[in-house]
Amino acid sequence: MYRFDNRIVITLDAGGTNLVFSAMRGYENIVEPITLPSRADNLDNCLQQMVDGFSQVISQLNEKPVAISFAFPGPADYKEGIIGGYLPNFPSFRDGVALGPFLQNKFGLPVYINNDGDLYAFGEATGGILPEINKKLAELGGHKTYRNLLGFTFGTGLGIGEVINGQLNLGNNSCVETFCLRHKRLPDIIAEEGAAIRAIVREYANLSGDTTPGLTPYDIFKIAEGEHEGNQEAAKKAFEMFGEVAGDAIATAVTLTDSLVVLGGGLTGAAKYIMPALLKEMRSTLHTLSGDEVQRVQMRVFDLDDELEFAKFAVGDSREIKVYGSDDTVIYDPMKRTGIAITRIGASKAIMIGAYAYALSKIDEKDNN
Repeated sequence: MYRFDNRIVITLDAGGTNLVFSAMRGYENIVEPITLPSRADNLDNCLQQMVDGFSQVISQLNEKPVAISFAFPGPADYKEGIIGGYLPNFPSFRDGVALGPFLQNKFGLPVYINNDGDLYAFGEATGGILPEINKKLAELGGHKTYRNLLGFTFGTGLGIGEVINGQLNLGNNSCVETFCLRHKRLPDIIAEEGAAIRAIVREYANLSGDTTPGLTPYDIFKIAEGEHEGNQEAAKKAFEMFGEVAGDAIATAVTLTDSLVVLGGGLTGAAKYIMPALLKEMRSTLHTLSGDEVQRVQMRVFDLDDELEFAKFAVGDSREIKVYGSDDTVIYDPMKRTGIAITRIGASKAIMIGAYAYALSKIDEKDNN
């Protein structure tokens, strides 16, 4: 979409410990990133760090950037650029900060702020997995082009972003979420309690009795691999439980949006133990009161990282049918299908691409109106 665009957008990776500033052109960073401490406990200090960081990046450029665009934790009114509410990593923002207008006044540039889940999905839709899938489909003779994509991040929480018909869906309240769906196994508990880093650690401890302080999902993955001492079966089960709960939440989201899915975040490194349960859940069935069986997701679900499954996904059930009363034919494909894949570019790069593409799309939208 903007891979060969020459415009420059300033970006920021905003963490509670550090702020990392950069600049992007055509989906690639063009300056060495600048890292400054966040100083997030003091609003004056934190805002000054942002001004200093953006200023240092701009001073390295040979031409003026067209926008500033980045992800920032919520709750927030992202459309208006206002951050406020309970932000554990940015306590000084709790009473509400008009961050976008502040930066726009300082630099005279349009400023776009979104959450990382939204920008992750938009990055994958514009410069990541979605164009890759559509290109591969065309090469394999497929007749469909996909424009809906859900991006899920597996990490500290269960993040989501939603791109519908090529456009980022921000909702009415900047509040497109799945973390608060019901936990499949514990209906009074939110899904995120079963599909986040803490879920892996907790489930392994429950199954193995191992309450070693500081045990991480990576440690548990190594136990599952047989490379660290521990309960190997419990480690595998912990990731399996994660996959089941995440799969249930993703199935609901896919059913409501008819989208492809891309997964990102650190926990995707354990995909070999997560994906079988996740796919099983998405491919499971429900029943009516009369006993009829209904697919959990109303499309066939394909693992797009499996070459054989991708080939079936590409072809579907395509056939030529005649146009009544003529010799003309059209392609008809009655197979409803969706697919799920692991990110190729990584969540961090996808978020930066998303920030870049979002800023340019908003500028272009304004110019065309």
